[in-house]
Amino acid sequence: MSDAVCTHLDEITVLELPASVDGCEDCLKTGGKWLHLRICLSCGHVGCCDDSPNRHATGHAHSTSHHIIRSLEPGEDWSWCYVDELFFEPAVTARNAKV
Repeated sequence: MSDAVCTHLDEITVLELPASVDGCEDCLKTGGKWLHLRICLSCGHVGCCDDSPNRHATGHAHSTSHHIIRSLEPGEDWSWCYVDELFFEPAVTARNAKV
């Protein structure tokens, strides 16, 4: 077990996941294609995963300094901090984040 601690849990402001989404916000604007969806837990931006051609979720994290995402895929309950490179399963939320 790792002693690593995420230093960005205080950035989580998304309290509820959307019931449904149309797709990756950026791909929808450009006509791009996505494989899996991720949601930014700081602002709620929905982007595509790193296996998608445009990797919009990672691009959003780097351009905004919003560090934590969560999977929006059915049956998946995990999140990831880009800076601390920490995987959380079950996903970290504003309710269970202890800072």
